[in-house]
Amino acid sequence: MKILVVGGTGLIGKDVSRKLAEAGHEVIIGSPSKGINIVSGEGLANALVGTDIVIDLSNSSSPDDETALNFFRAAGKNLAAYEKKAGVKHHLVLSIVGTDRATYIGYLQAKKDQEDNIKDSGIPYTVIRSTQFHEHITTLIAVQGNETEVHISTVDYQPIAAADVVELIVKLALEEPKNGTVEIAGSERAPMTDFVQRYLDHKGDSKILIANDDNKYMFFDIPKDLLVPLGEFRAGSIAFDDWLKAN
Repeated sequence: MKILVVGGTGLIGKDVSRKLAEAGHEVIIGSPSKGINIVSGEGLANALVGTDIVIDLSNSSSPDDETALNFFRAAGKNLAAYEKKAGVKHHLVLSIVGTDRATYIGYLQAKKDQEDNIKDSGIPYTVIRSTQFHEHITTLIAVQGNETEVHISTVDYQPIAAADVVELIVKLALEEPKNGTVEIAGSERAPMTDFVQRYLDHKGDSKILIANDDNKYMFFDIPKDLLVPLGEFRAGSIAFDDWLKAN
């Protein structure tokens, strides 16, 4: 099959593209560096000729509210319009668990708009909502900490390894469209403080973890269960401690 991977040069996209190519599929990398721009539409028509599947792993240049909203709305409309003309059979989009439960956060509203755009397009689709990646824990510590301490909430947390996200995207891409939402998450749920403390201990980091019950993530006020699936989900296979050992 011919598959367009939008955002195919990113953390997830490069490995999704590689695995699909290794499986014998014709993979087109969709990124401005490859002459394909989903906001302007440049290169989209040619890239979609004969394309069966589109995997949208794109991201805005900044999580800033206005930047994200403008990007996902423009990109979503362009992709849907060009895909309908090309007769694409399956569109997948990588989104975030909890997107529809905190749309007062601009970035999550932008992701919901991205989801809704493809749902309303008439194109067969699968929305994949993922929890936060194991790899994001370094950003969490950097944003919420300083040289000596890190302030972390006890909100529910269930991170997943990026490698598991790649595996699940590839699997879902080759299945029939769900015309619905599939949630993916790690196999272990615990307070966010637990994961951060284990990371600090493993790295021998002397920062002191200051736990709180403020229900915050990156300084956003959130529901305590925003970052975890509330119902059925597909679980990754890489445990957090195993990921720590490997990284």
